[in-house]
Amino acid sequence: MIIRKQMKNFFLHLRIIILNQVNRGSCLFFSFSLFATSTFSQNKFTVTGYVKDSLSVETLIGATITINGKNGGVSSNQYGFYSITLPAGKYTISSSFVGYQSRQEYIDLSKNINLNFLLTPKISTNEEVIVYSKRRDANVKNAQMSKIDLSMSQVKSIPVLFGEVDIMKTLQLLPGVSNAGEGNTGLYVRGGGPDQNLILLDDAIVYNTGHLFGFFSIFNGDAIKNTSLIKGGMPAQYGGRLSSVLDITMKEGNMNKFQVDGGLGLIASRISIQGPIKKQKASFIVSARRTYIDLLAKPFIPKSSQYHGSGYYFYDLNTKVNYQFSETNRLYLSGYFGRDVFDFKNSQRSFSTNIPWGNTTGTLRWNHVFNRKLFSNTTLLYNDYKFAFNASQEDFNISLSSGIRDLTLKTDFDYYASPQHKIKFGGLFTYHTFTPNILSGNQDSIKFQPNNSNKKYANEMALYVQDDWEISEKLQLNAGLRWSGFEQIGPYTIYQTDADQNRTDSTVYKRGQLIKFYNGFEPRATLRYAINDETSVKAAVTRNYQYIHLVSNAGTTLPTDLWVPSTYRVQPQISWQYTAGLFKNFKDNTYETSVELYYKQMQNQIEYKEGYTPSLTDPEESFVFGKGWSYGAEFYLNKAKGRLTGWIGYTLSWTWRKFPDLNSGNTYPAKYDRRHDLSVVGMYELNKHWKLSAVFVFASGNATSLPEQFYVVEGVLSQQYSRINQYRLPSYHRLDLSATYTPTYKPNKKIHGSWVFSIYNTYSRANPYFIYFDQTGSAFDGTLKVEARQVSLFPIIPSVTWNFRF
Repeated sequence: MIIRKQMKNFFLHLRIIILNQVNRGSCLFFSFSLFATSTFSQNKFTVTGYVKDSLSVETLIGATITINGKNGGVSSNQYGFYSITLPAGKYTISSSFVGYQSRQEYIDLSKNINLNFLLTPKISTNEEVIVYSKRRDANVKNAQMSKIDLSMSQVKSIPVLFGEVDIMKTLQLLPGVSNAGEGNTGLYVRGGGPDQNLILLDDAIVYNTGHLFGFFSIFNGDAIKNTSLIKGGMPAQYGGRLSSVLDITMKEGNMNKFQVDGGLGLIASRISIQGPIKKQKASFIVSARRTYIDLLAKPFIPKSSQYHGSGYYFYDLNTKVNYQFSETNRLYLSGYFGRDVFDFKNSQRSFSTNIPWGNTTGTLRWNHVFNRKLFSNTTLLYNDYKFAFNASQEDFNISLSSGIRDLTLKTDFDYYASPQHKIKFGGLFTYHTFTPNILSGNQDSIKFQPNNSNKKYANEMALYVQDDWEISEKLQLNAGLRWSGFEQIGPYTIYQTDADQNRTDSTVYKRGQLIKFYNGFEPRATLRYAINDETSVKAAVTRNYQYIHLVSNAGTTLPTDLWVPSTYRVQPQISWQYTAGLFKNFKDNTYETSVELYYKQMQNQIEYKEGYTPSLTDPEESFVFGKGWSYGAEFYLNKAKGRLTGWIGYTLSWTWRKFPDLNSGNTYPAKYDRRHDLSVVGMYELNKHWKLSAVFVFASGNATSLPEQFYVVEGVLSQQYSRINQYRLPSYHRLDLSATYTPTYKPNKKIHGSWVFSIYNTYSRANPYFIYFDQTGSAFDGTLKVEARQVSLFPIIPSVTWNFRF
């Protein structure tokens, strides 16, 4: 009953908005998209099918399908499906994908036909299949800009901390993407915060991407099929965030044979099992990972120690199963479950703490082909992020909890109107449940309870349409329009208080009752002009709304950060981003280069007020609001082919914030402002047994606030801080090296493996993590001395990992 009422409100809001916009011409874009379908004569026919890996039958995303003697072509969608309409006649149709042998088929097109392509990897069967999710010249030919696709073979070749393969750390090496600090997996894209990135795992939103307080990401490389990052020109199908989209797709599972992959590292091990449930029809994959820091440390902490019982570990589990009922229907069910658990005990002080946190996601997807031109994907999503902090000392107990739970229904349609028009449209509806920073405790019989409602509820909705229009051989336009809405709903109670925070009155909202509604249109457009086959220029403009926010006092994506919704107090964030770039390839697409300029302005940015400390009151009462803007230039050189591959990325950028209630209303650099950011990545195939790789990074120091004056009041040392982020930490730089050894392949051997030797921070640079001030002596005898000290985390760290497959 409640869901039906919410859906009724959703369509009522939508109807009002559309009627208000008709007179302004907002329906012109929809009419144009439909007009594209009326230009066909009846002597045209359609070729449809899927592009798949011939060994595992995994679908290939972004494979290119071309017609010999004709310009243009189409790409397979996220599920490997393609459709192309042509006049009757005889053609040679080709399918290609980087790392695979191209395949050609001769067809006599006198009727609609199905044509599936099974592409064979170019490499021998004893090596890992190299999967790239783009064509070589996609950076020049496609209208989409600021997009980078990563193959897992690239990710696994890059040296990382403790030898743990990490997608997020690899993304931080790309231009326009900054990290939050030493070892942290948070992404800061073009001046945006970590909450301004839409991170999807099989379409489910991931709210916290870090294990071990952010030092490792939650994504297990053995379970990942495809990774795409979009930094600008965000297509209309994506929304809800201001800065970027990170779309990660899990593997489907081998449909031909059972396969086991795994690895043993210094602090963690992993295993992945996949295979057919019914050959050519259904498959599964299960991938698990766990650290054993707690198990290794336990023998060294005797029971007599005051710290006995302390420990830390994390684990995660990826699962996926799919079943192909027919050529037109396929069902996917996937999930992720991960947890971090930190325990600390000090028996001498009668103190103990327990900090668990983690993500749970579930995705149920139904692919359906209505006809040869219309493909649909309907998805039911569940995700749940929880964080808890529990501590006790003698008879005093305190608990802090926060989290967010979503239930989403969405549907997306791909309509192949013609070779020149690929139209995508769809919508979604999400029911949010927020648990923002609930603090409670007790001492003996005295209890402390929150001063406001425990939970907040909201509905989020969106509709979109976009057209990828190849206007001519040189000109291509990707234009879209997205409408999004967000409503805070009951049950909820708003309390009125006096100057002493005593409640004087209240307004009660019943379950499902509307409290506040926000909505807006988000136009998106990207234009590409091809100067020649190797060179193009692109420009994009996007408007984005963001209705949920991450509020933090720190510069890292720690699990203590607080997710909050837009409410009657908190307005949605809004941004405009403008991007322009030059893209050019050399030597048959061996070298890819690009230069991109961007400018982004952001409204309704959120911070805590000065002097904020957690309390029993609603955290919203401590928010302040302002604006932000960022601009910069990104330079990228990528060598994509040959024994030596890799890239050089450099970013020059500025990021600013201005809040009337912070820093005396003066402009200040954001905590993730980074003037210079340089990454050099190289991978070299020495021979069939050895592969070498190296990474060098350099970055300007993070902005920080430091005490400028110290003074003693009644024997207590006090300090006065500088303006916000007035100072810079020392520059950050590091060199990592790795070597992968693969023994000679022996067909009779059941287990095949490889060894990865890596060195993190090769020259042991003491990079700053934070600075604190140490005090010695006494103010009473004049010996007081205050010194700044730097904390660094990781010196040189060698590691070794054994990867296996059978």
